[in-house]
Amino acid sequence: MRIVLTGGGTGGHIYPAVAVGKQIQEEVPETSLLYIGTERGLESRIVPAKGIPFEAIDITGFKRKLSIDNARTILRFIKGVKRSKQLLREFKPDAVVGTGGYVCGPVVYAAAKLGIPTLIHEQNVIPGLTNKFLSRYADLIAVSFEASTAHFNGSKRVIYTGNPCATQVLRAEPEKGCESLGLPAGSKIVLIVGGSRGAKAINDAMLSIVPELNRFPDIHFVFVTGETYHEQILRHIAERKLSGSGNLHIRPYLHNMAQVLAAALLIVSRSGASSIAEITALGVPSILIPSPNVTNNHQEPNARRLADAGAAEMVLERDLTGALLLDKLECIIGNEDRLKKMSNAASALGMPESARMITGELLRLCSGR
Repeated sequence: MRIVLTGGGTGGHIYPAVAVGKQIQEEVPETSLLYIGTERGLESRIVPAKGIPFEAIDITGFKRKLSIDNARTILRFIKGVKRSKQLLREFKPDAVVGTGGYVCGPVVYAAAKLGIPTLIHEQNVIPGLTNKFLSRYADLIAVSFEASTAHFNGSKRVIYTGNPCATQVLRAEPEKGCESLGLPAGSKIVLIVGGSRGAKAINDAMLSIVPELNRFPDIHFVFVTGETYHEQILRHIAERKLSGSGNLHIRPYLHNMAQVLAAALLIVSRSGASSIAEITALGVPSILIPSPNVTNNHQEPNARRLADAGAAEMVLERDLTGALLLDKLECIIGNEDRLKKMSNAASALGMPESARMITGELLRLCSGR
């Protein structure tokens, strides 16, 4: 088989595409993959590092306000479709899988116009602009949340599969997560991460409580800052001689996030769809801080679903302070019964077979050509 993957901008679009690709290769070992993204997005670094051939097209997203940039984006879209058709004709894929982000637009649209079977995957409860546009052309729409199906009324075929990242994360080895941090297997880890690019609000709240981390001598706090903020945070801690009594581990980025998450007692994070899928697949209790700077505020419904089920605490960014974060940490970490209940509630929401479901649907789609 030959499969084209596309999706980009953030890890929330990239990792589901990679998960589907890896699952297809596992089930059909001779499968060849090609990933089409942009040079500007994280996919230009993440995808080649995963050993998947990568090609780039030049495309940007639409602004929500009237702007001359939107006229330029239309021209880039037309050129992107032309370039995508060229790449598709050369690669001759059996199907194209899109997971959102503006780069999906020209690639999946071009595939549909060439008569190539297409599947798009929507990670969030509220679909993004690109997937809403592509729903008119895609042969199959897979969704992470059952509530998303109502947003695709009139589309050809919508199936509830969950997020493919859930399948991949279950293969992670927690011992290797501890080992990568220089910690003994079985260490109690609290993972703090603001998404693939980091989050200033979470970083600021975390920085303000670093001197208080000695309240948790048996806990190792793994603070993932994002590459943009990393040096600044290290300087801040050094200049103020802050200390976490040796239980604070600061990293710019984790390439083995799944392994560390599998070893975690608790995670403090944004509530992007891929993160939610991994958290629920592993049954990790969480404190979720939805990003307010995303399309349709889609992270808040993601987080609320877990909070309503008792699997997470949700804190809106406008309410986030170091004192509140510290209070939430103390209430959860020090209560074994609550940790267990949150873990069970998270697991009950998980869909660990997501990647296999999507792969099965994709194989059926290809066989019907």
